[in-house]
Amino acid sequence: MKELNLYKIQNKLRNKFLKSGVKMMGPETIFFSTDTKIGKNVTIEPYVVIGKKVKIGNNVIIKSFSHLESCKIENRVELGPYARIRPETILKEGSKIGNFVEVKKSIVGKKSKVNHLSYIGDTTIGKSSNIGAGTITCNYDGVKKSKTKIKDNVFIGSNSALVAPVTIQEKSIVGAGSVITKSVKKKSLALTRSLQTEIKNYKRK
Repeated sequence: MKELNLYKIQNKLRNKFLKSGVKMMGPETIFFSTDTKIGKNVTIEPYVVIGKKVKIGNNVIIKSFSHLESCKIENRVELGPYARIRPETILKEGSKIGNFVEVKKSIVGKKSKVNHLSYIGDTTIGKSSNIGAGTITCNYDGVKKSKTKIKDNVFIGSNSALVAPVTIQEKSIVGAGSVITKSVKKKSLALTRSLQTEIKNYKRK
């Protein structure tokens, strides 16, 4: 009986959003909460779960297999597929969250991108910054959680680890594969990478 009620509630919510203009491909695979708020011209692809306290703006695209809870998605945001947006996250206008990205208790600024395979936690990202594939913010040291600040127009190279508390100032670059433990100054390049060793004509023993 309980399952039947849940089924009815979901169908009612799906119909409500379809009537309000939300584009859904495979609406029977999309799950809403009773307090979900959605703006105009929103597209939701199949297999998306929207938990409690989610507010979605206008012209948003949510791709398949994404999970959202207790977050705010502003206008013209694109997220997914396979994105997890956790509580206290704000995705600012024009930002992009790609596949296999988890964002928790963070602000992603206007037109900033976290395109793939990254974890962003307890972080503030400014405008027009790019977070490379495989980047993680190391926000927990086993005792307490600390914050990471990434300012405007920052480029974080792939496979970087930002060890909080740390600030990456405006227009700076973090080279791929770096572990950043100290704040980076404005318009600087930060690299922490060991020298490559090459042995010519090497034969395995």
